[in-house]
Amino acid sequence: MQMSQKSGIKISSVNMNERTTLGLRAGDTVRVWQKIEEVKQQKQANKKEVTTKSVRRQAFEGLVLAVKHGSESGATFTVRRVTSGVGVEKTFPLYSPMIDKIEVLKRAQMRRAKLYFIRRKAARDVKRAMRRTRFVSPEATPVSEEVTTPSETTEAASV
Repeated sequence: MQMSQKSGIKISSVNMNERTTLGLRAGDTVRVWQKIEEVKQQKQANKKEVTTKSVRRQAFEGLVLAVKHGSESGATFTVRRVTSGVGVEKTFPLYSPMIDKIEVLKRAQMRRAKLYFIRRKAARDVKRAMRRTRFVSPEATPVSEEVTTPSETTEAASV
C-alpha cells in the first residue's frame, strides 16, 4: 500500500516496492496467485434476481518467458506452463491489483532475455515422442491362427 506524503490518498493497493525488488527474469519458475471474481445470478422464490460476487485465489505456476518494460508502471511478464500436454501462456501486469502474490520458486541462469524458442522446443519434443510410438489401427489386427484341440492332434499323428 503506497500513500502520498502530504495527503492521505491511497494511490495503489499493491505494494510496489515489494514487486520491484522481486527482480523477475526470464528463466525463473514462479507461482502467481491471482484473484478471480465469480459472479452468480440467482432467482429467489419471489422471482427477484440476486447477483452474488465471490473472490477466490488461483495459482498459475510456470516458467517466465519474458519480462517487458523492466519495473516501470506498465511492466508485464509472460508465464508458460504445460497442462495435460497443452502449453498455456498468460501475460500478467506486474503491478496489477488482481495479482495477490508472486512467489519465485526457482531461479535459472539464462543466456537470453526472451525465451520464446521454448515454444518450438516443446513442439519438437512432442513430435519426436510421437515418432517413437507405433500406432495400430483397429482394422489391422493380426489374424489369429485356428486353435486345434489336443485330441485332433493325436488323431492326425496316428493316421
